[in-house]
Amino acid sequence: MSRATTEEAGVGDLARAEVLELYKLMLFTRRFEESLYRKYREGKIGGYLHRYDGQEALVAGVIPQLRQGDYVLCTYRDHAHALALGTDPRHVMAELMGRATGCAGGKGGSMHLIDPERGFLGGDGIVGGPVPISVGVGYSVKYRGGDQVCVCYFGDGAMNQGGVHEALNLAGLLKVPVLYILENNGYAMGTAVSRSTGQTDLVLKAKAHGVAGETADGMDVLTVHEVAGKALGRIRETGEPYFLELICYRYVGHGVADNPQQQRFYRTEEEIEKWKRRDPIVSLRGRLQDRGLLSTEDDAAIASAIERRIQEAIEFAENSPEPPLDSLYENVFA
Repeated sequence: MSRATTEEAGVGDLARAEVLELYKLMLFTRRFEESLYRKYREGKIGGYLHRYDGQEALVAGVIPQLRQGDYVLCTYRDHAHALALGTDPRHVMAELMGRATGCAGGKGGSMHLIDPERGFLGGDGIVGGPVPISVGVGYSVKYRGGDQVCVCYFGDGAMNQGGVHEALNLAGLLKVPVLYILENNGYAMGTAVSRSTGQTDLVLKAKAHGVAGETADGMDVLTVHEVAGKALGRIRETGEPYFLELICYRYVGHGVADNPQQQRFYRTEEEIEKWKRRDPIVSLRGRLQDRGLLSTEDDAAIASAIERRIQEAIEFAENSPEPPLDSLYENVFA
């Protein structure tokens, strides 16, 4: 995205149209996640479900800045990443409902969305699982002399995994073009960072392996956009990895089984409400409205269009067939 000119009113360094796209993407992601929960409660979605509510700025501020040919890897909380990359919402919804028209043929489910044509190499059901894979992707780019970047998302709980540190060590040693994005929402399932690691400076852990990095506010999409843009530019220029810790918060439980009653064991209602007052979508909407860049009518039209897209995705999924039984062993590797 280009910087706004003085004639082009916007927010920060971005023009109005650019900021509106970030707003629409975050709002669409939030509403899509909410619809998934409703479908889960209706019994239309099997398996498990990890929502992204509250963390939308982490994908909206980064993924739209990627170029064609770049790669993205992430964890099991992967719906937002697929949508940000442009995967058809109908195929995302169908995948979660286990339908043949899903982006993984209906056999991957919530944790294993994938879209190789858009560079999305998949969600990963293993904590920290995408980090070692990212080293291989980055090394492949370097070996072939390409200029692509691999963006690897993972959570704060993964920073206690041995495989993650082995991978970061190799990334620092081999100098691979990977942007590591630590989605630090404060909890590994129900365990706070301060109760799971002796060293709570997680950027320092990356630096110990020779990977430079920094911490930024993950609740402000414009901040994320700015730091990610600089990090991507640095990686393209040097070919070396970079580590970005984005501080954020998930409003809902770790997964659907982590209901409000369960959450009382590790966080309070007051804490959740405190973070909601910094909601990335509400904050950006307020900034746009304060500058006269988003009218009430325009906002309502955006919300209405989003609801229509989601309803189309639901109808498409519900009217799609289940995978045939004889396809059970197709695309399975062991």
